[in-house]
Amino acid sequence: MFSLRKPSKTFQNLPISDKSGQAGWILDKRGYLCGAKGPASDLVTPSHQVTSARLQKYSTVRYPLPLLIFILPVTNTHKNMTRSSVILLFCFSLLFSCRQSSNDQSFQLGIIAGFAELVHSGTKQLALSEPMSTAEMDALMGEAQIIAERNNVRLFREKDLLTTDLFPEDVAEGKEVLLIYSGLTLDAYQELKEDKQKLVSSGQYEGPAREQIARRFGRLLSYPEYRINELLAQQTDFRTLSDFNVQATNVFFYYKNLAAATAFYEEVLGLEKVSDYGMATIFRIAESSFLILVDEAEGMHSAEEPKTVALALLTDQLAGWYDYLQEQKVSIKYGYTPRTGNAHDGFVAVDPEGYLLEFEVFKQHPENERFMPVLNKTEHLLPQHASSKVPEGLGFKAAITWLYYKDLLGMENFYEQVLGFELVADQGWTKIYKVTDTGFIGLVDERRGMHSFTEEKAVTLSFFIEDVEGWFDYVKKKAPFELRSEELEVGPESKYKAFVGYDPEGYFMEFDRFFPHADNETLLKYVEGS
Repeated sequence: MFSLRKPSKTFQNLPISDKSGQAGWILDKRGYLCGAKGPASDLVTPSHQVTSARLQKYSTVRYPLPLLIFILPVTNTHKNMTRSSVILLFCFSLLFSCRQSSNDQSFQLGIIAGFAELVHSGTKQLALSEPMSTAEMDALMGEAQIIAERNNVRLFREKDLLTTDLFPEDVAEGKEVLLIYSGLTLDAYQELKEDKQKLVSSGQYEGPAREQIARRFGRLLSYPEYRINELLAQQTDFRTLSDFNVQATNVFFYYKNLAAATAFYEEVLGLEKVSDYGMATIFRIAESSFLILVDEAEGMHSAEEPKTVALALLTDQLAGWYDYLQEQKVSIKYGYTPRTGNAHDGFVAVDPEGYLLEFEVFKQHPENERFMPVLNKTEHLLPQHASSKVPEGLGFKAAITWLYYKDLLGMENFYEQVLGFELVADQGWTKIYKVTDTGFIGLVDERRGMHSFTEEKAVTLSFFIEDVEGWFDYVKKKAPFELRSEELEVGPESKYKAFVGYDPEGYFMEFDRFFPHADNETLLKYVEGS
């Protein structure tokens, strides 16, 4: 990583480039990163160790070092950096930038230059300078225009910045902000301001309408939905499920013969049974993903209802699992036919009462560039029961609960804006959201999936959540979805608290908090440690 300290004389005007020699940078004596015309010959290795330090002269545009730390992760040279690395570097940049004077013209020009590059590259649609006085803006506009022309972007001096619930209302009060954009972005911004004013004038700038103005502005600034959620939560009483600490994912399946289903998952699949309530059995699939098998006589659904769900068991050991399940005479709906270049491979087995189990592996592919770093951090969870028939070494590392919808776009909005989950893989007709490090929800367009939409569904989507009372109170107050009951249920012997709601297309969603009890001892060991 580049040092945050003032560079020594040895590193003054040091040319830096990627290995292709295409990107030219200079770190000058004041600690500014300078964009250079023409290729630079001195290289930085993947660990950022300088291999030579020949001084060269370039025609430059200065970037402050804090901005370097923000920009580098999004350049082509750093595509493979993890999100956590980006966050860490950005935090360092904030610490450093606190030492810079916000009135320093070179510093402000560096920010403008960095954002101009991001807009030009398409990484951002619209960028904003720091708020400045009119005099400060007058002083830098000449050089700012040169920067804009060099990057083929446009500038607009905004004296009345749009205020929304993304930022404090006084963030630019009495100051100007420079809008950095290209194409028709300024038109979209002005239209957004007009739409807000119409709502204000008609007395309708409140509730969902007010929130959507903020979201439109956030998307114009190229913020992902989870970041917009975070900003709204900082400025308002808006919350998503993610704000109440989701500890694990879970899914309920319903059976006529619970004993037979339990034996299948414990012995044939080798899952660890972590709790047994008699009428329900809880299994652990991976570190923070679970499955509950329920006696239909005691559950919210009948085993006769359509099983409009598929459970993906993620593993790097597809061939081994396929051979083993065939030996065990497990019904296979779709066989294992791996293909080169696929985003994923897999096969589909059927459990004793017809639920589909997709054994799946995801591979390096453009669709999976955000997904793979998450999966690569996880370890296979191996069978832990003496009665398991699973060959040594076979296990699962994560799980996806696939759900089937008519209005895929509407459900994307629900999972991102109401539940607050991050999209990690987009296959077009399927969307995968991260809930925990090993628990994911997959949305499927029912026209192309293994199931079609059904009104009734023999499945309940579930989340283990630390602050179930807080989430319940929020849902009752804000009504982001319909509740099944207006009361928070307390389970027998106070083993758990839970409530149930409905998603927009009828899937039951249960939110659970488990408490110390002999029946929960093993379960809590995993949930509270995840």
